[in-house]
Amino acid sequence: MKREDQIAHVTLVGSLVNLLLVALKLVAGVVGHSSAMISDAVHSISDFVTDIVVLVFVRISALPQDENHDYGHGKYETLATLLIGLALVAAAIGIVVDGAGKLALWLQGGDLPKPGTLALWAAVISIIVKEALFRYTKIKGKHLNSKALEANAWHHRSDALSSIGAGIGIGGAILLGNRWTVLDPIASIVVGAMLVKVAWELLGPSFGELTDKSLPADTENEMLELISSVPGVDDPHHLRTRQIGNHIAAEIHIRLDGDMSLNQAHVIASEVEHRFRRRFGSDAHIIVHMEPKK
Repeated sequence: MKREDQIAHVTLVGSLVNLLLVALKLVAGVVGHSSAMISDAVHSISDFVTDIVVLVFVRISALPQDENHDYGHGKYETLATLLIGLALVAAAIGIVVDGAGKLALWLQGGDLPKPGTLALWAAVISIIVKEALFRYTKIKGKHLNSKALEANAWHHRSDALSSIGAGIGIGGAILLGNRWTVLDPIASIVVGAMLVKVAWELLGPSFGELTDKSLPADTENEMLELISSVPGVDDPHHLRTRQIGNHIAAEIHIRLDGDMSLNQAHVIASEVEHRFRRRFGSDAHIIVHMEPKK
């Protein structure tokens, strides 16, 4: 099965689960009089939307290079990761604002409705299912080297965390009585803050890649050592690197004996490319500029 087909399969599993959870949470939130569970259902809707984003953009990123995309379409997958992160931020802000509104109402002496046990059971089911989905998606994302899939896995984990917050609030209100219904919005605010942190961790690398941020220094040093190990290569310099989707691109200047033939220089440059792709993947881009030794 092709990489993009495997990613699509994992994402479809997640989207089906999310759709079922949305229905469960909405019914439980309305019937169980739990605003926290309704907010959690909205969060699950955002998960379903990001599943669609992954399905569309990963297909595009798998397209081969064409006359308008000499380096392929890999950054579409990065764009999908960015959109997932933004959706996560939006969901987190919505949860925090909703919780803060209910907390303000309680502080002003208003009454918050006591949730029912159906909402609590929905939270428990959501926690178990979403944590399992997180682990499954994250393992697949690492195996397939898909940042979009790994980002989507964290979106599943965020939904599990959201359900934990909802469960604490609902359970506390049921066990401790009406005076403690405020636990529901407080838990929502805490969970929302946690989601913002997760979203930031997703957005940072995506912004870096889309703005052509260089690869980490240790990776670049490894590249320089690898290129220096090729017989005949001297003083590799002016290394430039960037990430393109799930593969990397680099440009390097090397110095060669100025008296050697063009054929010999080509053989050495080809060996640099061969070793580079053997280490960093067959889809890695490498451009070698040859200069005579001074």
